[in-house]
Parts: sequence; structure tokens; C-alpha cells
Amino acid sequence: MSDATIPVELTDEAAALDAADELRAKRDAFTLDDTVYLDGNSLGALPRAVPARLADVVAREWGQLRIRSWEESGWWTAPERIGDRVGRIVGAAPGQVVVGDSTSVNVFKAVVAAVRIAQERGAHRDQIVVDEATFPTDGYIAESAARMTGCTVRAVAAGDVPTAVGPRTAVALVNHVDYRTGRLHDLPGTTAAVHAAGALAVWDLCHSAGALPVGLDAHGVDLAVGCTYKYLNGGPGAPAYLYVARDHQPRFDSPLPGWNSHADPFGMDTAYTPADGAVRGRVGTPDILSMLALEAALEVWDDVPIEAVRAKSLALTDFFLRCVERYVPAGRVRSVTPAAHAERGSQVALRCADAGPAMAELVRRGVVGDFRRPDVLRFGFTPLYTGFAEVERAARVLADVLDEVG
Repeated sequence: MSDATIPVELTDEAAALDAADELRAKRDAFTLDDTVYLDGNSLGALPRAVPARLADVVAREWGQLRIRSWEESGWWTAPERIGDRVGRIVGAAPGQVVVGDSTSVNVFKAVVAAVRIAQERGAHRDQIVVDEATFPTDGYIAESAARMTGCTVRAVAAGDVPTAVGPRTAVALVNHVDYRTGRLHDLPGTTAAVHAAGALAVWDLCHSAGALPVGLDAHGVDLAVGCTYKYLNGGPGAPAYLYVARDHQPRFDSPLPGWNSHADPFGMDTAYTPADGAVRGRVGTPDILSMLALEAALEVWDDVPIEAVRAKSLALTDFFLRCVERYVPAGRVRSVTPAAHAERGSQVALRCADAGPAMAELVRRGVVGDFRRPDVLRFGFTPLYTGFAEVERAARVLADVLDEVG
């Protein structure tokens, strides 16, 4: 698309939207370049505060203080301290979120512990309901948890969970946002339906935390898990988190009772006595370097209302879809992301016959999204650093690429 054919009204609108953006200054808190980076739903950009913080952790806290840093530098309390930072973003009061391990490990802890709580209410609860389009790991772990707890797994569409749960249901494990399509599922309504059936709800927040309000406490969620390297920008392999609602903490029976979750970890008792509170979600020694990198990354959220993030996310995805409709020839792509705001996360997935080669060429031209087999172009919109002019450019380059590869 030559400069002469670019619709001026769209470029002007993008400039006006950027000028009015209340989050615009946050972009300066990240290390970015001229690339249009629309893959923050896979790996968030690097916050500028992280390198200096890590350098201090390595050189001073580890290099000079060494073992003393467990106390003097606050290493020992980092999982709960950083958990409270995450909690503020996902709507959890202090003392309910612990950071550590991977999302997969935390899904295992949450599902098994939730089944155990449910089976205290009745041994007849022998079914784990899962979102049939779930991220594969969640499904694998649900199957393993079922084998351990005498349950079976029932896979249903996420939207059908409210009607699928019943007297045999122990737990429903649901993704808040579908990782392929960007569909946002009904967390409040589904949680209420699961509770009405006498079961517990476990939510996977990997594709929603940091992109939209979650409201764990407000909606009575029982347990939740999530990663921190997507919209929370914690870095590759950053530790995940586990939310256990305060009312469930006394009955949270972790299937991985490590020494770090013991009531007296340095007592080295051969009998396990769980600690109180969110500490029960810990297992082994915290991964301090990545954990403190995450803590520095989360500083960008200190003055950011999640409602403003959601408003910009919807504006960005709306604008992108309009630009795609205007620039891309009819029939070349089809959005599989819901148009309704109440059903949309912070990404747009476009079905495209030439998706693989198209994404490779987009990346070569400086527009980075990702390709999901067999035919999906996926673009993630991170409101803290994505601008409207970038969105317009991405749609324009996409049109050029499809014109050439088609």
C-alpha cells in the first residue's frame, strides 16, 4: 500500500487517539524500538527498571551479602510480598496470592487441593469439569489430578460449564480468556453456577491478568493461577502465582507439601505441618533472581488503574479490526475473536489461509504477532506500551503482505 493510498482519516484518528491516551507515558517505562510488537500476550516487553534491579541483586545482594540476603534483602518473604502486588492487579486482598513455581505446577496444586476440599463435602463429588478448548497443559494436569483423586474428567465448551456442573462435580477448571481466539469467558456467572452446584471454581488467568479487571475477591473465586511473563511483563520463565481465597486457606491441602510451606520450615520436622495463609502454596526454595526481576517489572503498575487498561485494550482492538476491514481485501481474513466487548480479551485472532508464511513476512517487516496452527494469525495488544499509530501500521503492513503472498 503506497503512501498515496493510505486513508488519511485513519492515520489522523490514530494520532488523535494517541494524543488523548492517558496511559501513553507508560510506554517510556519499557525497552522498545521501531518494531510493532503485538506479541505481549506471549512475552511482555522488558520494563526499563529490571536490568538495574537485577544487577543490584546479583552484585550486592548475592555477591556481597550472600546468605544474609534471605533476611536482610527480604528474599524469604518475596513470594508473598510480590504475590500481594499481583493480587492488586487481579482483585485480591493481601494475603491470598503467592508467587512461585510455574503455571503448570500451580494448576496441579489448585485442582488437587480443590478436589480435596470438595470431597470433604461429599465423596460423591468425583468429576472435574474442564474447558474443552483449554491450553493443553491444563487438560493434561486435570487428567493426572483425576487419576490421583479418584475422579473423571468431563470436557465441555467453556460457555457450557454453568449447565454442565452438577451434584457429582468437584471442580470446574476454566480459562478466563481462550488463548487461541481471545474469547473472554464469563467469570462471575460461571463461578456463581459452579457454587450453586456445590463445587469449586479454579480459573486460569494467563491471558487476562494485566489486560482487564478480574475481580477474584468480588466474584467469589475459589482458586486461580496465572503466569507473569505475558501482560505482567515479568520476563521469560518468570514465576507464576497461585490465589487461594482466604476462606479456603485453612482447608487448602497441597499435593506438593514442601519445606517452604511448613509452619516451621527451619525446624526440619519429619512430620509436615502446613503454614497458615497463602504460604501454604509454597513448595521449595524460591527462584530469587527471576522473582525479583518480576518485582521490579510490577512497579510500572503502581499508579495504573486496571479499568483504564481495559478501556484502552478495547479501543485498540476495535481500531485494529476497523483498520483490517478497511485495508485488507474482503475474504482474505476472518476474525474469530468476538466482536462484543463483554466477550473479548486483549487479542485479535484472524483466520487466514496463508497464516504461516504471512506471519513470517510480517515479522520480517517489523510487525510481530504469532502464528497458531493451522491457520490463525494472533495479535496481542498490551495497553501499557502499544499505541494506536502502531495498530494502524500493523493492519496496513498485513494488507501489503497478504496482497503479495496470496
